[in-house]
Amino acid sequence: MSEVLVIGHKNPDTDSICAAIGYAEFKQRTGMPNAVAARCGDTNDRIDFVLRTFGFPAPRFVANVAPKVRDVMQDNVVSLPPTATVAEALGLMDERNIRVLPVLNEDRSCRGLLSLFKMSKFFFPAPHRLFDSRTVHASLRNLARTLSAEMLFVQDPDRVESLILMIGAMSLEAFAKRLPLYPREKLIVIVGDREDVQDLAIDRCVRAIVITGGSKVSDERFDAARRNGVSMLISPHDSATTAMLSRTSITVENMIHDKFLAFQAEEYLADVRGLATASVFQAFPVLDERQRVVGILSKSDLLRKVDRQLILVDHNELSQAVNGAETADIIEVIDHHRVGLMSRTPILFRNEPVGSTSTIVAEMFLRYRLEMSPSLAGILLAGIVSDTLNLTSPTTTERDADILETLESISGVNATAFTEKLFASGSLLVTKTAQQAVATDCKEYSENGRVFSVAQIEEMGFDQFWKRKKEVIKALAEHRETNEYFFSALLITDVVTQSSLLLLAGTDAFVAKIEYPEIEPDIYELRGIVSRKKQLLPYLTHCLEQCASS
Repeated sequence: MSEVLVIGHKNPDTDSICAAIGYAEFKQRTGMPNAVAARCGDTNDRIDFVLRTFGFPAPRFVANVAPKVRDVMQDNVVSLPPTATVAEALGLMDERNIRVLPVLNEDRSCRGLLSLFKMSKFFFPAPHRLFDSRTVHASLRNLARTLSAEMLFVQDPDRVESLILMIGAMSLEAFAKRLPLYPREKLIVIVGDREDVQDLAIDRCVRAIVITGGSKVSDERFDAARRNGVSMLISPHDSATTAMLSRTSITVENMIHDKFLAFQAEEYLADVRGLATASVFQAFPVLDERQRVVGILSKSDLLRKVDRQLILVDHNELSQAVNGAETADIIEVIDHHRVGLMSRTPILFRNEPVGSTSTIVAEMFLRYRLEMSPSLAGILLAGIVSDTLNLTSPTTTERDADILETLESISGVNATAFTEKLFASGSLLVTKTAQQAVATDCKEYSENGRVFSVAQIEEMGFDQFWKRKKEVIKALAEHRETNEYFFSALLITDVVTQSSLLLLAGTDAFVAKIEYPEIEPDIYELRGIVSRKKQLLPYLTHCLEQCASS
């Protein structure tokens, strides 16, 4: 059963992380045991504070859910060592009904690919090519193994040689005339129970005699062969079959394609599909980071559907979702933002006008009468107070307040005291570079054909911002330029005074539409504005419409 990732948006905030943890547990306890909490961005100091406080590990980091080679490859690799014979390879390929085999060294690195096509060209070359059916490049031990032959006496059994086959099926006189035509030290005589031919071959000191049909050899003849250094094998097959099989005793290292195409297991299918499709090979070794073969990718594997499912929490727009989300099946959405997702199929879409996704998750536990542990209640409490600024944000509803009171009771945590600790636990403008600060809680939006970003930093006072004003303004401008946004906005919110500063990097025409007091160039004072979702975003989209119509 494949996993279902319960995952928040890029650059996750506290509510996104807490909701993912909570909803993953809810799904596990209501019939989806394979639900797993995940994240597609780094945590920050405040998120880490929440996780430490309530004893939860950070959700699994997933940078991209697009299918990778490892998702479709065959991991039960059928392979052979370089020392295997072609006969063994053909038997294995016939048994497994495969046409390409990787040949692996002892450390599982790939020596090359063995293809049925290349072997067929070796044994059955085109008519116009010269073909020496007599030559066998092998050791006598491999020859015996291929023939299932008994080795009566063999000298240097493991020496690989270019041997010449000669079948003793002619008259003794004709055989005697042909023997001198070939170097005797390379000759293998294949003969049945013709003792006269056997004696002549022993007398001429050929390299080996293969006696076919399982015929017996007299002690005198065996002793003579030993004295003359003539190796002797007993084949259970007839002479024609023995001669045919002998050529397959060559080792596969002599038959491999040593120039081949391989892929890394962690490569994305989209990146390798073109190369694989254009290749003359039908299968490709798949390597791990140590270049060991861990799988085989065939061209047909490229057509396999990867069963990857997502549940999106605290967002519903693909621009904010984990990379590769468009290739996965989004089966549910749990959110409290504006609707921006267009799904391919009907899905469970729970989008409610409350201040926090954690509120929705906690309500579902209560609705299903599922007991929450104090730590789980605490993690959902943290999500609510962070997103609603402890019920002071304009997005706050009575439902948020009711649920927060219930979570306080279950967790034993005072929300007000916890909120003070939460916002004191980490200032982005103290712990991060300016570039990191403007990108940590940043969301991308698309409106009227324009793509833009809106980020938010929540601080206790504006002191840290004024200390780093120049570098933050520069970082915001670079962020806009790098991502080619129409404009980039940064809302710096003072959670104590419930007011904000707005920084803008955009075209002069758009910036001119901002009507809030400009206290410094491109810095605006937004008294009473603390919500990016409910207050700032609608205002910015309104300005965008005005800019487009003017």
